[in-house]
Amino acid sequence: QVQLVESGGGLVQPGGSLRLSCAASGSILRIYSMGWYRQAPGNQREFVATITSGGSTNSADSVKGRFTISRDNAKNMVYLQMNSLKPEDTAVYYCKVIGTYYRPYWGQGTQVTVSS
Repeated sequence: QVQLVESGGGLVQPGGSLRLSCAASGSILRIYSMGWYRQAPGNQREFVATITSGGSTNSADSVKGRFTISRDNAKNMVYLQMNSLKPEDTAVYYCKVIGTYYRPYWGQGTQVTVSS
C-alpha cells in the first residue's frame, strides 16, 4: 500500500502565499513523477504542475510565474509554493505520484481558499 498525505492548505487573502506539502509512504520501490492537480467546485480536476525524478518541471499556463513545484527525493516529498494567489486558485489540491510499475497514486486532497 502507498499513502499520500497532503498538508499546508488553508484560507489566504488574494495576493498571499501558501506552501503545500505531500509525503509519500508505504511500499514504494521507486517514484517517477510527482505532481499537483486541483478541483474547484463544479469543475473537473485539472493539472497544476509536475516534476520528474530528475527535477524537470512542467506547469499549467494559469500558474506559471506564480507557483513553483519542488521535491525531496530522499524524503519522498513534493512541494508546491504558491505565490500571488488569486480567488480563482480556490480548489481542493491533490497530490499525485507515479510509483512502481508506473502506477498512479492520489492523495485525499487539501483545501485552498483564496478570499478577502
